[in-house]
Amino acid sequence: MSWFSPWASFVKRLVHTAAKPMKRDRGRGGMVVHPYRGYGSSEEVFVMGRVFRQAALGRAIPRRGMLRDTADVTRRIFRRGLANAQVDISIGQNQLTLMTDRDGYFDAHLPITHSLPIDVSWHRADIMVHAENQSPVRTNVEVYVPPPETDLLIISDIDDTVMFTGVAEKLKMLYRLFVRKPHRRTAFPGVASLYQALHRGESEKAERPILYVSRGPWAIYEMLETFFQLNRIPVGPILFLREWGISLRHPWPRRAEDHKRMLIDRMLTLFDELPCILIGDSGQHDPEVYAEIVKAYPGRIKAIYIRRVDKDPEREQAIQRLRDELVDSQCDLVLAPDSVLIAEHAHANGDISARGLQAVERDVKEHLEEERREAQG
Repeated sequence: MSWFSPWASFVKRLVHTAAKPMKRDRGRGGMVVHPYRGYGSSEEVFVMGRVFRQAALGRAIPRRGMLRDTADVTRRIFRRGLANAQVDISIGQNQLTLMTDRDGYFDAHLPITHSLPIDVSWHRADIMVHAENQSPVRTNVEVYVPPPETDLLIISDIDDTVMFTGVAEKLKMLYRLFVRKPHRRTAFPGVASLYQALHRGESEKAERPILYVSRGPWAIYEMLETFFQLNRIPVGPILFLREWGISLRHPWPRRAEDHKRMLIDRMLTLFDELPCILIGDSGQHDPEVYAEIVKAYPGRIKAIYIRRVDKDPEREQAIQRLRDELVDSQCDLVLAPDSVLIAEHAHANGDISARGLQAVERDVKEHLEEERREAQG
């Protein structure tokens, strides 16, 4: 029975997390608004989300427990996006009205004509949604606007860059995420301290924006937020690459690398005066996409950090050729086997502090020692 208890706990936690978004309606059903954390500048902010119509919970279902969670997961599976809902968004004195698309999504580009406070980085966007035959819904979401003194933008992939997401290991990944201790979860060793160091900068007082992109669907947004919190990774807007813009006429999402390029173009345009660091992995198209961005934005990209996730010599040679192409661009492409090499380069470039580098080295060392103890039984 010793193996059963952890797996039972795993299933319960997984179901509870998947059910969590449904609990906001307290079982009443109807229209539900799910905004995603936004980002912006002193001139424009982006607020994204989706409006759903979902079923009510039966009276026989208890308010708490596994049965309630299972019923909420079922409601989540069968909920549908609500088209043509009116979305009113305000942040400070700035306002915008738009309609959801045919799948219930909204993607607001809100111009800032009335200045926001500069002594805080996180601002509240208030959202009111109206739809035919539905009671109005009011909610809010956080929007990150970097302070004026910000000196660097970080854009990072998530899949196989921040967290391990090997397709063959999905169940094991979820088990580690919901059962094992936070320092033994699916984050790559040293990732949390590396991103904390990049966020704080050499002065350790900076609040640099870190924007994350992923090939995953919007459906795992809450799970990734839980992952970030448990692993102490600095939060930021999570900009997914799948499901966005899918419709009955276009049932397949656009290619991940095309959408990633579009999102990064948007962010570099928004933060048009900030230099940038791009972080990705060797397993997909990150090196190629990032090299194109370096050429399209001369002088903007300080460094490209590529986490090596395999030892394919042909792939390493291809990345070496990209590195050679960028030799005159003032941008270093670093293929790194671990977080320490990335931290060493960032410290040499003046992008993280000595203390930040030491934290990464310490965390990776502790992880290796723990793996060694586990191997010895």
